[in-house]
Amino acid sequence: MQLREAMWVALDTLWSHKLRSFLTLLGIIVSIWTLVAVVSLVQGVNQYVGQKIARLGSNIVSVNQFSLEEMTDQKQFREAQKRNKPITLAEYEYLRDHLRLARLAAASEQRTSGTNLKAGNHSMTDVTVIGATANSIEVSNWDVLAGRFLSSNDETRGNPVAFIGADLANQLFPGVNPIGQTITVDGHDFQVVGQASAQGNVFGQSQDSFVDIPLDIYRSMYGTQDSVGVQVLAPSAVLLPAVTDEVEMEMRSVRHLKYEDKDTFGLIGADSLMTLWHQLTGVIAGVMVGVAMVFLVVGGIVIMNIMLAAVTERTREIGIRKALGARRRDILSQFLVEAAVLSAVGGILGVGLAYGFTLLAGAVTPLPFSLPWLAVLAALVLATVVGVFFGIYPAQKAAKLDPITALRAEA
Repeated sequence: MQLREAMWVALDTLWSHKLRSFLTLLGIIVSIWTLVAVVSLVQGVNQYVGQKIARLGSNIVSVNQFSLEEMTDQKQFREAQKRNKPITLAEYEYLRDHLRLARLAAASEQRTSGTNLKAGNHSMTDVTVIGATANSIEVSNWDVLAGRFLSSNDETRGNPVAFIGADLANQLFPGVNPIGQTITVDGHDFQVVGQASAQGNVFGQSQDSFVDIPLDIYRSMYGTQDSVGVQVLAPSAVLLPAVTDEVEMEMRSVRHLKYEDKDTFGLIGADSLMTLWHQLTGVIAGVMVGVAMVFLVVGGIVIMNIMLAAVTERTREIGIRKALGARRRDILSQFLVEAAVLSAVGGILGVGLAYGFTLLAGAVTPLPFSLPWLAVLAALVLATVVGVFFGIYPAQKAAKLDPITALRAEA
């Protein structure tokens, strides 16, 4: 029997027993759907997060109370809580005055809950209030849409001015130019001097619900106990490692750390954030792929059982073919092709479902979902291989049937 004829026989068998074929292929369909959808999801999320992190700047390093390793490991975090002191404003000023390789050092503090903003008859709650230095705009991912950002003159004179996000402009000043208007932040009045362009959402969290005020005023309103976040801008991404080393050296110097002492602060850059994110998505993808593989094995076992049943049903056919001169390898190849076609059809249906999933997810979420064709090809090959592997035993059983015994069994 030629390959093409064997494939048509397999497809005809599938069509003749639609419900049985669907139930047989269910494991393959679910596994391939999961595999392709997970790859598409991880690829889309990585691209989305990469774009957002890239906006932070590839030449920026942040000085924080804790490092990423300490914040993501419970044991290290408990130890760091005893060892790491908050970053102080004096330490920021020391870095600002002593760093030689960096372009600039900016500082900021923020609170993300418990705040109340008012403007006329409109109000908002739980807006992110940021106390920032005037040069913070150079290390932020915000663009000035109207007006200006905070200035060094505002810092020197203690001017009560504010730079607001797009959400505040839309909700507190609907239909009105917010520049020059007064906004009340937790009982303190500020004059709006600028508005940021809209940034949209990240995983459903708005990036436009914020207000920037001068850092000194922020600290007078909310106290000076919190750690100051320091962002250091390198002249270029190439010089970032050298700038990071200089920041580490100066921080160890100002904190009087000995050579054998661990750092009592954390340095975080965009590359370390992406590394952490890839590790996280890698774990999630690994778990999902493991689940998919279980479904794939189950689907393969079901295919093997169905093929064994098919051998029993078609014993007389096998006997007639052998009596007419069919060789063992002809029978073997026929059943292997049928098992491969059966599994491949399940793979195609799984890819179709995954494609529908990517279209739906791309329509309802901001993630840039796309169907990775390399993953599709790999999934189809994998499905076919599974069909061939689990079809070997039934095919061998069919090939070894004695023609006389086979004919007598159906007589």
